[in-house]
Amino acid sequence: MNKHFLFYCLSCLCAFFVNAQDTIKQAKNPYTEARYHYYLKTILLFNEYLDTDTGSYNTTELRFLHPIANKAWNLRVDLPLISTNTNSLNKTGIGDISAGISYIPYLNHSRGIAFRARVISNSAADPALGTGKWVFAPAIFYGAYFNKRKVLWIASLENQLTFAGSDNRSDINTTAFENYFMFILGKNWIAADAAFRYNATNKGYPNNAFIEFGRKITKNDMAYIHPSVAFGGHKTYNFGIEAGMLILF
Repeated sequence: MNKHFLFYCLSCLCAFFVNAQDTIKQAKNPYTEARYHYYLKTILLFNEYLDTDTGSYNTTELRFLHPIANKAWNLRVDLPLISTNTNSLNKTGIGDISAGISYIPYLNHSRGIAFRARVISNSAADPALGTGKWVFAPAIFYGAYFNKRKVLWIASLENQLTFAGSDNRSDINTTAFENYFMFILGKNWIAADAAFRYNATNKGYPNNAFIEFGRKITKNDMAYIHPSVAFGGHKTYNFGIEAGMLILF
């Protein structure tokens, strides 16, 4: 749903590669605060409930992040457990497993750029629990601090594009532009996010927005909750709520 959306061409990585080694910082940058961690091993466990016109859709997901190479690179793996509950369908099982790699070519104490390439596999235990397609999702992120580092803005652009899978399922071709604003209040944070999408397959605009409330519980543990609402033509759900826990180690 919410989660990080963005753009084409990995060839752009080459243009930024020369900046990577000398500009990476270990602390006080847009990617070491709250939910954006690239320098520590991270486990994120969350549950998201979505209300749809035909019933409900629930995702319990385990996400693992691991820095690699010179820590300008980051590996991500997502393992979802999906439950559907409609008048005609009640199923629970493994959803489409995905893996991705992120690269930070430029980063200083107030702003940074990151790229990500992700592959979402056609691995769901049941056709009703996945897309039936293999999807490639390249993305680009820009983050910056404002107001004496009390406000963090991260903008992202992602494209999800089918490259294989069942001929009986609809192709995926969705572009999303997302803006995430985090207001840091000591150990707490409040965030607002709006994602604007265009689905080229059905010519729809399945947008969504959420407000997030989070707290740093210990030095390495954080928790958050955010209600969300969908809007636009061909929206995929009506409203939802997500709660999660971050563990750094």
